Amino acid sequence: MKISVFGTGYVGLVTGVCFAEMGNQVICADVDQKKINKLKDGISPIYEPGLDDLVTNNIKAKRISFTTDLKQAVEESDVLFIAVGTPSDIDGSADLKYVLQVAETVGTHLNGYKVVINKSTVPVGTQKKVKDKIAEVLKKRGANIGYDVVSNPEFLREGAAIEDALKPNRVVVGCDSEKAADVMRRLYEPFLKSGNPLLVMDPLSSEMTKYAANSMLATKISLMNEFSRVCEKVGADIEQVRRGIGTDFRIGPHFIFAGVGYGGSCFPKDVKALIKAGSNADEDMDILESVEKVNQIQRENFFYKVRKAAGGSLSGHKIALWGVAFKPGTDDIREAPALYLIEKFLAEGATVSAYDPVAAENAREHFKNDKGLSFKEDQYDVLEGASVLVIATEWKSFREPDFARVKSLMKKPVICDGRNIYNPRDIKGTGFTYYSVGRPNVEA
Repeated sequence: MKISVFGTGYVGLVTGVCFAEMGNQVICADVDQKKINKLKDGISPIYEPGLDDLVTNNIKAKRISFTTDLKQAVEESDVLFIAVGTPSDIDGSADLKYVLQVAETVGTHLNGYKVVINKSTVPVGTQKKVKDKIAEVLKKRGANIGYDVVSNPEFLREGAAIEDALKPNRVVVGCDSEKAADVMRRLYEPFLKSGNPLLVMDPLSSEMTKYAANSMLATKISLMNEFSRVCEKVGADIEQVRRGIGTDFRIGPHFIFAGVGYGGSCFPKDVKALIKAGSNADEDMDILESVEKVNQIQRENFFYKVRKAAGGSLSGHKIALWGVAFKPGTDDIREAPALYLIEKFLAEGATVSAYDPVAAENAREHFKNDKGLSFKEDQYDVLEGASVLVIATEWKSFREPDFARVKSLMKKPVICDGRNIYNPRDIKGTGFTYYSVGRPNVEA
């Protein structure tokens, strides 16, 4: 099939290359000329395991191309994906400006029947807004051209997005046209050979499914984090609790890890958007408001833990930070707990030396080269003279460090582990003071 994808961010680029990998002819369109130039050279603007190879291979196979010519992208394809950003507005709602701009572009250049697929994360009712925007532009043109608008939310996990795109555990399709539904079945058939379902439903339900899924997962995380605070007070171990409840098939083992809180491009934004959607419908979202509150409290509590570990004040101390990305496997720092921690450390007079294998450049740009913050090329280089080692992202290289080397480099052998990557039993006897989340402390 001939496919165009509008937007070459995380969702758009992964979507485009994976459809190209299945043999489709794909055009990826974006208004950012610098990004398009890099992609033409095979350089991905984002870090995602396996993505660079897919981009390069499909360019060589001439199955994918990159352009800023939006007219060409509309006219030369039969299927048009909208995969642009929907950032949070001031009131927490999703900003649809970029989605509707693409809809206007489609209406302006539509030259025959197309299926327009909304892949962006959008509020309930957006399918109709896109449909109406295209109709409005066509009316101004005096053109009578058929089209369908479909909602097709993405469920990609950063760090495993290629696997999720090529082997989705389900595909959700929201449409009000059987013709469009047939196109979607043909489009996704190669991805569902193992028998995973393509679920066709009305557009409103499909849009709600995306927000409901992410909000459920965020709720599990916040609930475990709330449990962790009680565990610390009563002397229980949240990791043992996790094992105890995770084997219950009604609960399951996923998204029940306590830590310093969730971040990223989806959970914070989608929870806010669903709270706002509830408010617009005169429904109080009490549980989700608590989910958001708990996530913030968890970050604050961990900061206080670090300050206590440093002796009650951070002024004049050096903090070594391992991990800046919101999760391992990505360079995405959006809403990352590490950003909050760095800001608090610096505000209290500490200096911060940070290491992240892929997200350091994004973080450096975010903080605009703050004088109190430096980034190193090696995880051990940040430790020299540090009073506390803070672990904010659970990268694999942090799991089995040379503890003797760590101790020899630090001013004080203190670790504050925001991801519970070490077993307290293994820390005992090493000379470290070890603080984690929801577990008893280990004293040197």
